[in-house]
Amino acid sequence: MSVVTGDLIKPRYETPDDLAAIETVPLAERGLPVSTYALLARAARLWPDRIALQVLPSGARWDEPVRRTFAELLGDVHRVANLLHRLGVRRSDAVGLMTPNCAGSITATLAAQLAGVAAPVNADLSPEHVGELLRRSGARVLIVAGPELAPTAWTTAQQLVRSGEIDVLLVLRPSGSSAPAPPLPLLPGPPLACCAYLDDLAAAEDASRFVGDPPRSADVAAFFHTGGTTGAPKLAAHTHGNEVADAWMLAANSLLEPGSVVFAALPLFHVNALVVTLLAPLYKGQRAVWAGPLGYRDPALLQHFWRIVEHYRIATMSAVPTVYAALARIPVDADIRTLRFAMVGAAPLPPAVRTGFESRAGVPLLEGYGLTEATCASARSFPDAPRPGSVGQRLPYQSVRAVRIDDAGAWHDLPPGEVGVLVIAGPTVFPGYLIGRDEHGYRLDGLGKLVGGWLDTGDLARVDEDGFVFLCGRAKDLIIRGGHNIDPCQVEDALLTHPGVVAAAAVGRPDVHAGELPVAYAVLGADAAVTEAELLAWVKARIGERVAIPKSVTVVDALPATAIGKPYKLALRADATRRALTDALAGFPGVAVDAVIDDGSVVATITVDDATDTAAVTAVLDRYAVCWRLATLSGAPA
Repeated sequence: MSVVTGDLIKPRYETPDDLAAIETVPLAERGLPVSTYALLARAARLWPDRIALQVLPSGARWDEPVRRTFAELLGDVHRVANLLHRLGVRRSDAVGLMTPNCAGSITATLAAQLAGVAAPVNADLSPEHVGELLRRSGARVLIVAGPELAPTAWTTAQQLVRSGEIDVLLVLRPSGSSAPAPPLPLLPGPPLACCAYLDDLAAAEDASRFVGDPPRSADVAAFFHTGGTTGAPKLAAHTHGNEVADAWMLAANSLLEPGSVVFAALPLFHVNALVVTLLAPLYKGQRAVWAGPLGYRDPALLQHFWRIVEHYRIATMSAVPTVYAALARIPVDADIRTLRFAMVGAAPLPPAVRTGFESRAGVPLLEGYGLTEATCASARSFPDAPRPGSVGQRLPYQSVRAVRIDDAGAWHDLPPGEVGVLVIAGPTVFPGYLIGRDEHGYRLDGLGKLVGGWLDTGDLARVDEDGFVFLCGRAKDLIIRGGHNIDPCQVEDALLTHPGVVAAAAVGRPDVHAGELPVAYAVLGADAAVTEAELLAWVKARIGERVAIPKSVTVVDALPATAIGKPYKLALRADATRRALTDALAGFPGVAVDAVIDDGSVVATITVDDATDTAAVTAVLDRYAVCWRLATLSGAPA
């Protein structure tokens, strides 16, 4: 039975069976806040003196957090949003954010969504890539990490000002820094706050209210860059309604009490960090403990992680499989009984990673599913109702189904349990990609991903009668390396600039640590004389995103294609899978590896002889997020 607390109806949501009851109440009647600002203001009204954030300066200084109550956080957001308003930022103006996580970046993200539109950018991208994303967003104000916090981002930001791309730099310092601030350079640009520390300028602004017009539900809140399926990276728009709805769907989880503590370490340019660990805790007044600038990449953070869980009484966390693989190797040296469960997504979860982490931490690892174009999360799992092989049940008010897309592009519904392209509808589906601006504001377009309000995810899946989603591969070509979405076109375009290359394709190769790594295949012209090593060096020199650089380039006679001549990357993924597992099992004599395409997915077959230690082979295979089966030389299952 639903109960009302403040202005939000909080349903019972503990098991898959609760979904039907939740949806008997229309979402519009649940009284959700109209914007992320209204969500924060509600939390500050209900729990003004409760700690909202504890931000760690670094993994080594894990016990020296910067603390902000909900009331203090709202005041900080008011000050920064009012500064942005004074600088000319209005509802349809983007504010660039290029900074690792720190106390200032959390405030800045919320303030940018209040005054205008937040446009976070990965600071590790090349300067050219960063510049292109900011140009597309139209941002002329950039909130950036200063030289103490992220020297590379700071260097890129100065280049953007000198080239005329950015007018105003607002600079962030490390969390809890007590050292004198280094002087900032004089840069060309407008006289008003061309380059200054954000805290210094915002200190004089009104902390009690926002002086501009607050955002509405349909207003754009943020642009998140995403690899998409083809071409250059796109900017996906999120409305305030998208974000508050998705955050509520996660916060409605009855497994976490209002006093539960959430650990946050994913970067704020990633939708998971924003929705799962910043916005969702605001609904129940939950405290979020944020890692320092390096997040999970900080060796000291991982070294001290179990002590951090004990000290802050962490109840849950969210990360990608590579993080859990690392934590599974770290002995538990603290009392971590407060840890209820851990959430995982963004990349396939190898069975061995699940087993390793769960045996080490003693808590369930719950898979979820989502994508930027559906705001963040669309499915969740339940610790007491596991569905092996599933990434979870659809979230409330989101509809999911599998369809067959024919050659003419028409969609045909498939019955439960049949594999097809996964499509999603509901309040979290984005309004489109940013394609330009006109006198009415931003111009957004689904670019073929939206059909009648339904989002084509590009993922192959089957959906059962209870709304549980079972992924079966990717119809789209994205390569997901440790949670980073890599557009294969980056690699392919770089290869095709070589005069000896006439065709190229990039796919993901299974990897124990990253989930998958990009690898490339190239077809050479008749007179070309170039080695695979030379092609790899050529590509490395032309790709600005480090994680997108392929690990190998393989020369082939021709790229696989369908009967009607369309590129067929599944065959290349099968080859990459075969090569990866062959290398992994090289120490086992008498083992042969093949990989075939079965119902739209790559399945590896490992053939062993009678002398093979099948348990040892299985242990190796379970470290990979691939489908596989063992067989004997006679063809029978092992």
